[in-house]
Amino acid sequence: MKKDSFTTSFTVDQTPEEVFNAINNVRGWWSGEVVGDTNKPGAEFTYRYQNMHKSTQQVTEFVSGKKVVWHVTDAELTFVKDKAEWIGTDIVFEIARKGGKTELRFTHVGLVPAFECYGGCSGAWGALVDGNLRNLIATGKNQPDAFA
Repeated sequence: MKKDSFTTSFTVDQTPEEVFNAINNVRGWWSGEVVGDTNKPGAEFTYRYQNMHKSTQQVTEFVSGKKVVWHVTDAELTFVKDKAEWIGTDIVFEIARKGGKTELRFTHVGLVPAFECYGGCSGAWGALVDGNLRNLIATGKNQPDAFA
């Protein structure tokens, strides 16, 4: 299933630790309301974007400078028929040093083309990860709402 899951990657000049810290500053790049801890193993947080998306993530892997995994334990997507499509999926951030740069590989494991939300959700992830998160990593400054 992972090969069909939405994935994107990019490289930056910052260190793996700087990338790791930016990922875990969820309020700095994920547009919407975030409630709860996002920066330690076992933490659980809820994300809400307007009345369109609400989900709960548990931090299941947390390896400094290398990897972060969030497991989606609950979700309600109001813009698709199966409002629970995200439940049981994993949001994975893998960090690696490559040729003097740091690569961030993002995969939403289980977000597959068969899902009704795939087009909209993959577009949103593109804006958030390739846009907001990448800019946060590069500038160290929180990013505004990508969808405003």
